[in-house]
Amino acid sequence: MSMSRDKKSAIFLLVILAIIVAVSVVIAMSLRVDPIQETMKNDPVVKILFVHTDDEKNVLSTDILVYCPGSDQAVSFNILGNTGAIYKSINRVDRIDAVYKELGIETYKGEIEKLVGKSIPFTVEYSMSDLEFFADYLGGLNVFVPMPVDEIGPDGEKWLLPSGAVSLDGDKIKIYETYRLSSETQDDVEDRRQAAFTALLAAFRDNKKSVYNAKIFPVFAKHFTTNVDYQNFYRLMMQVSDIDTERIVTQTITGSARTVESGQTLLFPLYDGQLIKDVMDQSISSLLTGDYGNQNRAYVLSIQNGTSTQGLARNTSFLMQSAGYEVLEISNAPATEKTVIINRIGNSEAAKALGKFIRCTNIVDEDYSEEEESNGSAKADFTIILGKDFDGRIVR
Repeated sequence: MSMSRDKKSAIFLLVILAIIVAVSVVIAMSLRVDPIQETMKNDPVVKILFVHTDDEKNVLSTDILVYCPGSDQAVSFNILGNTGAIYKSINRVDRIDAVYKELGIETYKGEIEKLVGKSIPFTVEYSMSDLEFFADYLGGLNVFVPMPVDEIGPDGEKWLLPSGAVSLDGDKIKIYETYRLSSETQDDVEDRRQAAFTALLAAFRDNKKSVYNAKIFPVFAKHFTTNVDYQNFYRLMMQVSDIDTERIVTQTITGSARTVESGQTLLFPLYDGQLIKDVMDQSISSLLTGDYGNQNRAYVLSIQNGTSTQGLARNTSFLMQSAGYEVLEISNAPATEKTVIINRIGNSEAAKALGKFIRCTNIVDEDYSEEEESNGSAKADFTIILGKDFDGRIVR
């Protein structure tokens, strides 16, 4: 019995409909934007904002991780919670982490982008409970505790930590991040939290084979909140796990502490915030040239004041330390009109990077004199002699 004409027409229409649906799916998939590749078209480095909170959503630490895909080099910028400014999003002078508490991650990211002068496409949030889970599941987070801790906290909690290079489980990593001895400052606590962040990245790297498979990674992914879908988050974390955490460069904001009308003591970035932007630019430039990968230590500076401005060498030492340099000594020098950088180690690329940071093109190569050699003076990699053309930040 032959099929009726109406049935044939219906089947034909269903086939056409199926083809249209299939073609639409293929087109949609081909047009689907890959956020990582899209970012890489305009920026050769990837920037991820990691926000770590307590279980009440108060910010404990904020880090911008910057890395080059395919490279094991990275820089981590710690954004201090008490960084002060007039934040338009909350219409007042306050701590930057108040923005997160009141308006959430996207607005917080926007204020941080203004602070550092860079767009940050990706965000990742995790709580203290999440960190405890990671520490337990990954076999502990490796940190260094200089002195044993055996104290009672203000709420009666027991603070107990061994000293040395130790692997801390979930309960211990919480103590490590939250305790504060009477002899410590908030900077000491911030340093520990940044160390814990680096230890977390190291744990993901060390456990890469076991973590990144179809069954296990979803268990970890649910402990993060991110602004990309699962597949792209997987790719991001795979890239992050390629970073050599032993050589990761850490930076933080340098500023002056001031008490504002609300009674809070806030940290206002130096040079109206331009310094942190310059440090970010310099760090990214070093990543792209591979300079960080060739360093096994920070470059050491001797800074000499060749002007009549009191304290110029001392203030410049703070500037250079904020950019990741070590300052061996500060001293006075004979008066000079022009600032000069003396390259003591023959590393022209590093000398140029230093010069770029303070906009000094007057760079000369010079070894230490026999007198300096014979008297046993400790050596700096570079000597900066500040001239009248140096305004405290750059050479004019």
